[in-house]
Amino acid sequence: EWAKKTIYKDPIMKTVINLRAKTAEECFRDCTAILPITKYLDRVVKEHYPNKPTDILSEGMDASLWYPQEGMNLKHPCVGLLQYSNWWGKTKEMMILPKVLEALPHVTFYWVGGGGAYEEKILSLLEKYDNFKFLGRLQYPDQVRQYLTEIDVYALITGMDLAPLSLKEAQLMEKPVVATNVGGNPEMMVDGKTGFLVEEGNADDLCEKLTILFKNKEIRVENGSNGRKFIEEKFSMDASAKNFIRILDSYVKPFIKKY
Repeated sequence: EWAKKTIYKDPIMKTVINLRAKTAEECFRDCTAILPITKYLDRVVKEHYPNKPTDILSEGMDASLWYPQEGMNLKHPCVGLLQYSNWWGKTKEMMILPKVLEALPHVTFYWVGGGGAYEEKILSLLEKYDNFKFLGRLQYPDQVRQYLTEIDVYALITGMDLAPLSLKEAQLMEKPVVATNVGGNPEMMVDGKTGFLVEEGNADDLCEKLTILFKNKEIRVENGSNGRKFIEEKFSMDASAKNFIRILDSYVKPFIKKY
């Protein structure tokens, strides 16, 4: 539905998205079970398919890929934004940033990602501020790791996300995180322990949480350490694999016994 409202407006892409929707409907209708990747998405699935069994299958993270190395040359203190701009439902939350940039002139905000249909719309709004810098795309994972090494705080300013990799990667890099309280974001961090959730559309809330982090180095360090531990424990490849095996067993064993 979001695609129909934003990037898929030409006739060809409308046909593509309709065919995808038809295929998805057939899969969900005929499947044995549905495995959403977050509790938030599980609730959405149950609204549409109340009679289908569901189970959460969280994506595993390879923590060994995320370690500190020589960082980029960035101006401190700084906030790192790492997100694409191809969906307006997600990107529109960045419209609150002018107020934040004005309130925190001593903090530099670096945006990595962009692209898609809404890059120019956001840049036209933010590039006039001296404390905003656009870095474009970075090679993944090496340059992204260098970027995350150097930033002081990671912020995900979004109108919707389910299980954003960047939020988990920033925590593996032991960075305190701030994320909009939407979708699956609250499941990908621990509010008050690995960083802060901020309310959608509330620039003042974002400024307040960033100010707390920048004024207290101990909180930043503690949040960063807690974040790495949280992701390693909850989203490790091992934990994800064991959970997947448990889910498979719950459906396969009864099937074998029956036949």
